[in-house]
Amino acid sequence: MVPLPSHRPKNLSLGPLETEILKIVWELESATVKDIHDRILSDPDRELAYTSVTTVLNRLTQKGWLRCDKQERSFIWYPLVSAPEAQAIQAYEQLQQFLAVGNPDIVAAFADSLDRSSIEQIESIAQRLKAIRTAKEGK
Repeated sequence: MVPLPSHRPKNLSLGPLETEILKIVWELESATVKDIHDRILSDPDRELAYTSVTTVLNRLTQKGWLRCDKQERSFIWYPLVSAPEAQAIQAYEQLQQFLAVGNPDIVAAFADSLDRSSIEQIESIAQRLKAIRTAKEGK
């Protein structure tokens, strides 16, 4: 289980190109504009300006997904959260939005329409929550 990281991006909303570039940075662990541009252009059907990659990297930095360090004459971008941490953050935010509905009847009606495997998954989550609470109370 991946815990929620202490750092959270300021803006979780990502466009398709931002998502693609962030995935490349995660794969490479650190990247220059050239690294990312070359990776995208390795697909012969793709066209993307070098300056567009720079713009998106700067946007991801402003949103809190990446940090940029200057090393000699080039800039290198690093992820501030890992891919699993990002997944945990996004799942947490979606859960919070779902729970914000606040009306138990609406939540129950939604849950009632789930298929069997989803219900089993929810039951498994409930059991894990009970075990965590029991362990915390035992301390």
